[in-house]
Amino acid sequence: MKIKQYIFPIALLGFLACNTKQQSTPVTSDKQEVENGPSDTVYLVRNTEITPANSYSNLFLDSAAITRFILANNLTVDDQKWLRSFYNYRNLQFAWFSSVGFTEEARGFWNLQDQLGKKDDKWLSNKMDILLNTDTLTIRNNDTTIAKTELALTNAYLHFFTSHRNSTQFAQIPAEKAIPIKKQSLIAFTDTLIHQRTDTVNNKMSVAYQLLKQKLQLYNSIAQMGGCTAISFSGPPLTKGAAAPVITLIKRRLQQTGNMTGSDSSVVFSDSLLTAIKNYQVYNGMTPTGKISETLVQSLNVPVQARIQQIIINLTRMQWSPATPETKYLSVNIPDFRLTVFENNAKVFDMPVAVGKEGTNTTMFTGNMNQVVFSPYWNIPASIVEKELLPKMKEDENYLQSKRMEIVGKNDSLPKIRQLPGEGNMLGKVKFLFPNRYDIYLHDSPEKWVFSQARRDVSHGCIRLSNAEKLAVYLLRNNDAWPPEKVHEAMNSGEEQFVKLSPPVAVHINYYTAWVDENGQLNFRDDIYGNDSRVAQMFFNNAAQTPDLRVQDSLLKK
Repeated sequence: MKIKQYIFPIALLGFLACNTKQQSTPVTSDKQEVENGPSDTVYLVRNTEITPANSYSNLFLDSAAITRFILANNLTVDDQKWLRSFYNYRNLQFAWFSSVGFTEEARGFWNLQDQLGKKDDKWLSNKMDILLNTDTLTIRNNDTTIAKTELALTNAYLHFFTSHRNSTQFAQIPAEKAIPIKKQSLIAFTDTLIHQRTDTVNNKMSVAYQLLKQKLQLYNSIAQMGGCTAISFSGPPLTKGAAAPVITLIKRRLQQTGNMTGSDSSVVFSDSLLTAIKNYQVYNGMTPTGKISETLVQSLNVPVQARIQQIIINLTRMQWSPATPETKYLSVNIPDFRLTVFENNAKVFDMPVAVGKEGTNTTMFTGNMNQVVFSPYWNIPASIVEKELLPKMKEDENYLQSKRMEIVGKNDSLPKIRQLPGEGNMLGKVKFLFPNRYDIYLHDSPEKWVFSQARRDVSHGCIRLSNAEKLAVYLLRNNDAWPPEKVHEAMNSGEEQFVKLSPPVAVHINYYTAWVDENGQLNFRDDIYGNDSRVAQMFFNNAAQTPDLRVQDSLLKK
């Protein structure tokens, strides 16, 4: 793909000449130090180091599109300056879209603005609501509507950055440098992250970010010492008391990565190794069998470069969270299939959850939970009605009745169908609402068997809770009208009841495949939606291939 050059009409050249004069910017320099803006530098000349071969996004604007946007929106001189500087630094490369849809930075910024900012551009807000709910986005380089959306996002971002910089984790980073511009080598990317400022006075990075960054330094040290030698293993699992040369190699690997203390190098499967293996399995989302199996060795053999890549991708995701979390919030980590309740940065409790299967992915975003609904109706989404219920209704005229469902209206040509509260209701006995554009919520489930599985990506996008009653009791614990026994009664009444939460409780739905837990342990999870893989292809010019460790639960238990 070549970056197109355009000849401007004389009228536009005159406008640009006047605009340059107003800025009092010398055209002989490619940047200028300035004060009071989203960046410390104005870039006047396009960064020709960025090419279609090494660019982060594979989409490019033309300069005429920027000029049209400036004229159509009557931008101030300062806004024009920052917008042009932003894209000169990127050599007119898109920041918020690639040909396969939104970049993760686009979703991160829009979610951050939901939490901290104010949306003044109604056209952009409406457009984002539509695009974020589009299942598959395939974007052409000459799509003028997407180009307009791209530029509107950047204008909103620059305003947001100016107003909220100190509330974000980008306090030490100029606005344009918070978004990647080109692929880098893994070594260069690692070096950049490790040497970012970490002073305690001005640093705005979250505790979670800082802890994971320390693990990046550990794995970078392992790589600099030559990495890890692959371990060969096949055959029946080994258990405590066994003796084999491979056991020495496994002890050494676990010690190297901080998963086992001491310096034991014997060939005997000891008690300390049993504990270390069980812990490692927990930290990697496996069933803690304590056995040396092919699955365990496959996980241990993931190249250190692939783990470094995984850590970097998750560090960049964490950057798009506020610098300071709420005092009380719920966190759902999609790849971990787990909900955790936090108060004052400490875990109160957690529970297994089920999330959307690939194709009906659960989305990363933040909302404010404001209602608990006991004995809820399930208003069945039109997509499920069309793809699943209508075929079954044709096969069995009594299908709706057998599932305690009823038709309550029409949605164009489709019937509106809901399931009655009570026995068999797919939302279970309670749901938790936090208004959002994705129509995602937390809810109970009658299918409790799901929570005994290692892989729990089975839903249509909403999040099923293994212990919904515990969460309901917790959320209403300060409401004298709702003691635990009344919560239990309402869940089993069969009559829908709405209870308002005051104040609302923040819910963060994240996609972290690498993080450090409350015990200081590094956790890895499988990239269940392939998000890491897509980001890696944009971040790195030599992206490492992480083996797919998604295995059947029966294998995990071997």
